[in-house]
Amino acid sequence: MNKTTYEEFLEQNGQLTYTFNGISMMPLLRSGKDLFVVEKNKGSRFKKGDVVLYRRPPDQYVLHRIIKVRPEDYVILGDNCINREYGIKDQDILGVMTAYIRGGKEHSVNELPYRIYTKTRMSLAPLRIFCKKLRSKAARLIKGRK
Repeated sequence: MNKTTYEEFLEQNGQLTYTFNGISMMPLLRSGKDLFVVEKNKGSRFKKGDVVLYRRPPDQYVLHRIIKVRPEDYVILGDNCINREYGIKDQDILGVMTAYIRGGKEHSVNELPYRIYTKTRMSLAPLRIFCKKLRSKAARLIKGRK
């Protein structure tokens, strides 16, 4: 049986609703519980703060947030990640998240609570990354003493 790719599904339907898996977008999306809705990339540039579905070669699909728009590419970071991804190009991006579904209720990315979450998450990202790295180094130091 032939398996439909995300690209093929979006090409045929224009929109994809799928269960989120992983921890990279916590606390916004919970693994195995929340759904996300992505609309097909229509060729326009994305903006800072957009959550996009993109493809890492060879066949890994990732849903993360754009934290910087550069002339030729994007810098992308998961809401619960500390390592930025560089060099994500427009052709790598399949679509942009337009909504998420939590507890059976659909929430648009245009709703005020989501917009506040996005602004807060992005403005606090440097502090969050610093604290996570510091905690990790402290844990390694403590572990090394035992």
